Amino acid sequence: MRSAWLTAALLVFVLAVSNALAGQIPRGGWPNANCLSRCLFAFKAEPIGSSVTLAGDLGSEAYPLRMMFVPSGDAQVILEGGQEIARLLKKQTGLHFVTSVATSYAAVVEAMGAGKVDIGWLATFSYVLAKDKYDVQLLLIVDRFGSPFYRGQIMVGAKSGIKGLEDLKGKTFAFVDPASTSGHIYPKALLAAQGHDPDNYFSKSVFAGSHNAVVLSVMKGEVDGGATYDDARAAVAKSFPDVYDKVRVIAFTKNIPNDTVTARKGLGPGIMERVKEGLKRLSKTPEGSKVLKQVYGISGLVDLDAFFDPVRQAGRLLRLDPEKSSP
Repeated sequence: MRSAWLTAALLVFVLAVSNALAGQIPRGGWPNANCLSRCLFAFKAEPIGSSVTLAGDLGSEAYPLRMMFVPSGDAQVILEGGQEIARLLKKQTGLHFVTSVATSYAAVVEAMGAGKVDIGWLATFSYVLAKDKYDVQLLLIVDRFGSPFYRGQIMVGAKSGIKGLEDLKGKTFAFVDPASTSGHIYPKALLAAQGHDPDNYFSKSVFAGSHNAVVLSVMKGEVDGGATYDDARAAVAKSFPDVYDKVRVIAFTKNIPNDTVTARKGLGPGIMERVKEGLKRLSKTPEGSKVLKQVYGISGLVDLDAFFDPVRQAGRLLRLDPEKSSP
């Protein structure tokens, strides 16, 4: 009797699972052991760090959206600002977020490609790489001072005697990161456009890791010149007010599309729309405007991929293959 009861209970359970998981049961009959195993474990909750969650739960307290920022400036400022953005964005959208600052520009791109990050605040060339490699979805473009564009700049020590790009040949130089548009790609493209070989132009070049670090390296005389966005000196002026006297700008790049807020491939359109609209509303509030400016110097967030064609052209000029480039 007990055996018959257990058998009946098992059949009811299997029928319930098969109804809940339409398509899991083969047309030919009851599931085999492998299929039943898949059915039984289909409801197993994934850990928060996993790239797979139940669509209905994503953005909940148990399964928060994962948002990552590039380390373009002071990492601690970006970390604290990112946490504040998450708090304010939750108020605007009802969605929960966890935030982090990547160790490099490449880390954000690869994390999004692996499905480990849902929303990435990507620098310009990082977005181009992520779009080409992983088909990420553009949500918003950063606005600064009423423009979706900015420039890169090349700086030298004020007392170095260096007056132009030609004087930098054979000198030491600091870039930001291999995937930094204003702090690497466009400055090299500027040299290439003037007939120079940017990979052999300097006696030594280094990647300092952030725009702030490049400015400080030039100011302290650790390198002869460096490349950053225009004008990165302002980010360190509070701690080093004499930076404008010690560091001089000698050249600017062409206009560059601003950085982006981007969603990973496969993120639900409903969630993407809520995040996008929530960020736009957030950027217009006093609290949101303040924290966006603190984190990345952002004045606003706007909708707009054709803006990134000049970046692709710079990549082609330097013969950068998105399939082979390390972002």
